[in-house]
Amino acid sequence: MAATRTSLLKHLTPKRLFWRSLLILLIPMVLLQGVVAYVFFERHWDTVSRRLALGLTGDIIYVMRTMQKYPEDEFREWTLRAAHREMQINAVFEKGAQLPAEAPPLGSSNMDRMLHHALSERLIIPFHIDTRRDDKNISVRIELKEGVLDILTPRKRMFSTTVYIFVLWMVGTALVVTAIAIFFLRNQIQPIRRLARAAEAFGKGREEVDFKPGGASEIRQAAAAFIDMRGRIARHIDQRTEMLAGVSHDLRTPLTRIKLQLTMLRESSPDTGAEISDLESDIAEMEKMIDEYLAFARGQGGEAPVPADLSALLSDIVEGARRNGTVLELDAEAALNLPLQPNAIKRCLTNLIDNAVRYGEQVEIRARRVGESVEVLVEDDGPGIPPESIEDVFKPFYRLDNSRNPNYAGAGLGLAIARDVARSHGGDIMLQKSALGGLRAVLRLPV
Repeated sequence: MAATRTSLLKHLTPKRLFWRSLLILLIPMVLLQGVVAYVFFERHWDTVSRRLALGLTGDIIYVMRTMQKYPEDEFREWTLRAAHREMQINAVFEKGAQLPAEAPPLGSSNMDRMLHHALSERLIIPFHIDTRRDDKNISVRIELKEGVLDILTPRKRMFSTTVYIFVLWMVGTALVVTAIAIFFLRNQIQPIRRLARAAEAFGKGREEVDFKPGGASEIRQAAAAFIDMRGRIARHIDQRTEMLAGVSHDLRTPLTRIKLQLTMLRESSPDTGAEISDLESDIAEMEKMIDEYLAFARGQGGEAPVPADLSALLSDIVEGARRNGTVLELDAEAALNLPLQPNAIKRCLTNLIDNAVRYGEQVEIRARRVGESVEVLVEDDGPGIPPESIEDVFKPFYRLDNSRNPNYAGAGLGLAIARDVARSHGGDIMLQKSALGGLRAVLRLPV
């Protein structure tokens, strides 16, 4: 039960910091206003209602006493006219009339109770109160010796305008406080949003050039720490790229010298052609492995994202593969435009397609827009990958056994490089079972 309540509370709680902060401000204010309103209506409202009832009772008693003191008809009429003019009391004297034995039911409102209590304290003669006779008036009938005094007075005499002023002040104050809170909260949340956008852009290989620390001191401290971290990572990438360029040169120079010597040896000793061919094949394999190592270690190499058409990049890659005799099927939506690092994403797609071509005979490629992202599917009819090894194949230098393709021995970096490129764009790569029977690689990139 407790877990259910906690889950429900998490579901109802706003997810954004702005709305959570606003709730933190508004909930205590609403509770405070509720307590104040309760105290006001329980105490002040009762006091005001009692005083209004006593005032109306006093006017009624005055009219009744005056009529009893001056019973003549002419004085009675003058009294009734004065009551109407000065006290907003419409009174009619019914000579010889009597009150019914059964009084009208007393209303349940606070006004009915207060007025009945005030009249009961001042009158010892029979009277009836009827608040249901008219929506705008209150009827009070008093039985005198000569007849019944029927009094009709407006309901507004029992209402105080302070109630409406109080409610207006409460609502107005709440609206003003809410507006001020929203204004200041927006100003405080904006630096956090800028920091989030800058971090997201940096994670996708982009850079917010105009990002500057702002807001409260804690937010400024976090922004400054992020800028320092971004600078350190950029310097590390630059240093690594320069170092790898030197390593590439140092490794390729002796390999080139060996290849030259093998060529000269082939010309001088034609009978060693088979052995020399094997050595050249080994050297080519070493060069390919060096290229893969360097590509993985270099990462994106500081390549800047630019607006690009993913469909056009896919078409170029597929056409290049077809020229080499590879059979591929491509179904891509037109104009899949998004910020990309062209060389890096080409490497990623090429690795996925080469992997499918290497292990399958039928390869299908589809690209489409799905919500706020672009999805590229590369499927083959090969042997696939065991479910327990799905995540392992993304580890650098990890290779499956020879059951997948015994004629190929790679460095185990193709999928690792592809996922690294995808994640640098804010996306990811997932491997699934293909409808063709082999492997399906799903590349998702945010638009």
